[in-house]
Amino acid sequence: MELHQIRYFLALASTLNFTRAAEQCNVTQPALTKGVQRLEQELGGQLIHRERQLTQLTDLGKEVLPMLERTLASAEAVRRRAKAFQHKDVAPLRIGIAPSISASLVLDPIAEVSKFVPGLHVELREAIADKLIELLLGGEISAAIVGDVQDMPRRIDDWSLFEERYVAVLAPTHELADRPAIGVEELRQATILERAGCDVAPKAKKSCFSEETPNYGHCSENDTHLQHMAAAGFGVILAPEHMPHLSALKTVPIEGDPIWREVRLLAVQGRRYSPALDAFLKVARLRDWSLEVVPERRAHHSLRSKLESAVA
Repeated sequence: MELHQIRYFLALASTLNFTRAAEQCNVTQPALTKGVQRLEQELGGQLIHRERQLTQLTDLGKEVLPMLERTLASAEAVRRRAKAFQHKDVAPLRIGIAPSISASLVLDPIAEVSKFVPGLHVELREAIADKLIELLLGGEISAAIVGDVQDMPRRIDDWSLFEERYVAVLAPTHELADRPAIGVEELRQATILERAGCDVAPKAKKSCFSEETPNYGHCSENDTHLQHMAAAGFGVILAPEHMPHLSALKTVPIEGDPIWREVRLLAVQGRRYSPALDAFLKVARLRDWSLEVVPERRAHHSLRSKLESAVA
């Protein structure tokens, strides 16, 4: 099945006239007829009733018409996208983000990069750190932002962006919600909602629970699901401080801030960077991320001139 055959058939289905369909496709009538016949041979049945005064679609023609219309539209969309890419009208940038890292953190860097990279088209993908590294090495994403990684492959370049503490996320009605800070001993008595795949789970267990197993309640790999459970009073979530949470929840520090993690930016070592990726890495590495995690320091933000010189 070739695209020109589909195009001939769609023109014929639209005009129900071989002469006008051939004119619309800018080919001779015999060429159009031959193309439609080959399509019919491949599909194993007639698509058109060929009558002098009354040309009509067969039942098979009516059945496949919508699918052939979508096929041609998809092919034309691919062609337009490829042409735009070749003319640099589109600058793709695929960024992977770990589930516990808010996409809001990369919005300002993306906005900054778009000032220097026309046609920037960003795709955000969410996955656990190990999966993001796999996607990076496979070329399916350009960069990734993750939390702690146990085993970083040699082929990965990584830069520290910022550190942040973990806090308790719980319902305002929870018995620990009114404390200025929750003690580690109180945390050991509380029901913990387990974040499956949490990058700091081993560190949290070692820092807060020693040799004991946390009193786990329910579990999910989806933070939103866990937050709904917490809002319903099912337990406490240990989560990075910047992670967005439902308005029905509140956060309470843990005494002594025993749990911390480092948020890191990853890219593949030695791989040629596109202009979009190069700009994003420069902007992300130069940014004072503490302004994102500690909002009250925003007043001292004066990074713009450094960014402009870096990506110019």
